[in-house]
Amino acid sequence: MEFAFTEEQLMIRDSAERFLAQASDSHAVRAGMSRAADYDPELCRRIGQELYWPALMVPEAHGGMGLGFVELAVLLEQCGRFLLGSPLFATTCLATPALLLADNQALQAHWLPAIAAGQLHATLACPLEATQLQVELRPHGTGYRLDGCLAQVVDGAQADLLLIAARRPGSVGAHNISLFAVPAATPGLVRHALPTLDQTRRLARIELNQVEVGEAQLLCSTDQAWPLLQATLRIAAIGLAAEQLGGAQQALDLTLAYTAERHQFGRPVASFQAIKHRCADMMLQVECARSAVWYAACVAREYLAEDGDPAVRGQLLAAAATAKAHASEAFFHCAAESIQLHGGVGFTWEYDPHLYFKRARASEQLLGNPAWHRECLATELLGERA
Repeated sequence: MEFAFTEEQLMIRDSAERFLAQASDSHAVRAGMSRAADYDPELCRRIGQELYWPALMVPEAHGGMGLGFVELAVLLEQCGRFLLGSPLFATTCLATPALLLADNQALQAHWLPAIAAGQLHATLACPLEATQLQVELRPHGTGYRLDGCLAQVVDGAQADLLLIAARRPGSVGAHNISLFAVPAATPGLVRHALPTLDQTRRLARIELNQVEVGEAQLLCSTDQAWPLLQATLRIAAIGLAAEQLGGAQQALDLTLAYTAERHQFGRPVASFQAIKHRCADMMLQVECARSAVWYAACVAREYLAEDGDPAVRGQLLAAAATAKAHASEAFFHCAAESIQLHGGVGFTWEYDPHLYFKRARASEQLLGNPAWHRECLATELLGERA
C-alpha cells in the first residue's frame, strides 16, 4: 500500500501540534495530573467547541465534519506526543464508532449532534472478552433493568453518556448480549474514580443497581451487539496505537535533544557510539510502529465507511492486533530508554521521561496487551476458534 498524507491531513497535524504545544505542555500536563477527578474544563471546552475535534468523524448530517479515521489518527498521534488529558479518546474512539456502526438512526440523531458540538462526552463500558461481561439485563415493564459492575471504564466518571453492554441471565459467551445508551445521571448508576498509574487518563468502576432503561435506548439487536462491540474495540485499539506512536516519537525526540546538549569528557553524549546505537534502535521501533499504525488506520477508515472495500474491512482484526502490539512495545521501549539515556536525572520528577513511561506502561495494558493481541492474531491466522 502506498501511503502519503493529504494536504488536509497535514493541516490537521500541524494545527494540532501548534495548539497542544501550548495548551498541553509539560506544565499543563502536571497541573492536570494534580486535579482530583476531572480534566481541565477550559481545555475540554476549547477542544470541543472551538477546535471541534470530537466532530471529526461525525457525519455532516449530524453536524460533524464527516472525515475519516485516518484524520482522527493524525490528531491522536499529536495528542499522544503531548500527553493530552481529556475525554477526547473515549468519545471519538470508543463511543462514536459504536454509534456509527450500530446504524440506529434515532439514537444517532439524538446523541451525535451533541458530541459534534463538544457538548457531550461519551464512552463505552464493555470488557475485551465476552466471558468477562458481568452486567445482566432482565425485562422490566416495557423496558429492562440492568445490574452488575464494569471495571476500568475509560473516562467512566467524566462521561455524560455511557454505552453499556449487558447480557441476559444464564447466557454464555457472545450470545444474548445487548448494548444500551445510558445517560450518566440515570438513577442507580454509580461511578467510582480509580487511582491510576497514568494520571493523565482517567478510569472508573461503574456499578449498576437496578438501572432502568427503555427499549428506545437499545442500540442494536441482540445478535448484532457482540460483533459490533468487537469491531469498536479493535478500532479503539488502533486509535490508542496512534497515541502510543506519538508518545514514542516524543520520547525519542526528548532523548535526542538531551543527549545533544549534555557534555561528558569534553564532547556531547550523543557523539558516543553506544548512545547512537541505542537511539537508532529506538528510531527503528518507532518507524516499525508507524507503518503498522497507518496501515491499520486505513483499514479502520474502510471499515467505518458505508462504501468501504469488503476485502480491506476483513483485515480489521489483524491490522488492529499488529498496530497495538507494535505501538505498545515501541512506546514502552522508547520511554524506558529515555529514562536511561537521561542519566541520573531521568527518573526525577522535574524531567518529563517519567510521564511518558507511566503513559506507556498504562496504555500497554489498555485494550489488550501485546501478548493478548498476538494470541488473537494467531487464532485468526490459524483458523482456530475459542
